Amino acid sequence: MAVVHRVMEFVLLALALVSKVTGLNPTFWWPTFPDGGAYCLSWRLAVEANNLRAWRTVPPQCLFYVEKYMTEGQYEKDLNLVIDQIRTYVNQIVPSDDSLDAWILDIDDTCISNVGYYKEKKYGCDPYDPVGFRTWALKGACPAIRSVLGLFRDLIGRGFKVILITGRDEQTLGRATLDNLQTQGFVGYEQLIMRTEAKKLVAEGYRIWGNVGDQWSDLQGEVSGNRTFKLPNPMYYVP
Repeated sequence: MAVVHRVMEFVLLALALVSKVTGLNPTFWWPTFPDGGAYCLSWRLAVEANNLRAWRTVPPQCLFYVEKYMTEGQYEKDLNLVIDQIRTYVNQIVPSDDSLDAWILDIDDTCISNVGYYKEKKYGCDPYDPVGFRTWALKGACPAIRSVLGLFRDLIGRGFKVILITGRDEQTLGRATLDNLQTQGFVGYEQLIMRTEAKKLVAEGYRIWGNVGDQWSDLQGEVSGNRTFKLPNPMYYVP
């Protein structure tokens, strides 16, 4: 069985190369393997449950599984289910009038999407490329994740202070990130801070009702909030 899987990995890498060179959609000639994609489904579940940690790349045999998941509707369905749960929780909260009721939202692949970048990185099968990602982010062209933008506007409309947190480098990507958020409709948030500055929110007296992010590292720590909501992302892992 180990030999079979090694052969599968070789074939998948070859198909990925052909797809990149020819531009053909691999869906038309995607081979059928003995496990029927069950391994990749189990792998993604382990990722989302935080049972699989410190992984560097998507397994090569899961390239087309992750591509299909991210681009053919299931990702949006999973995302919208989480947003529905957030809304149900939000509707149970009555903000006070002291302007200290707050929500934390991550930026990358929570507010704005990097799927366009990861498409060129084989949906996470390629190792992380900091120079390539910086070049992508400097373009300021990340589209809004529409359901999160709707949630963002609703939170502000209900009187919550929305605080955006990012792990991006402020010196090189700060201006591009601010402009990208504004052009995509993320206007009216309370502040945008680096993840290393999150502790100051407690000192400032904010009541963090909820924290939304696509990485478990977004949701852990001293300012995780009353509730945390993990959005799906099988393309990369941030410790």
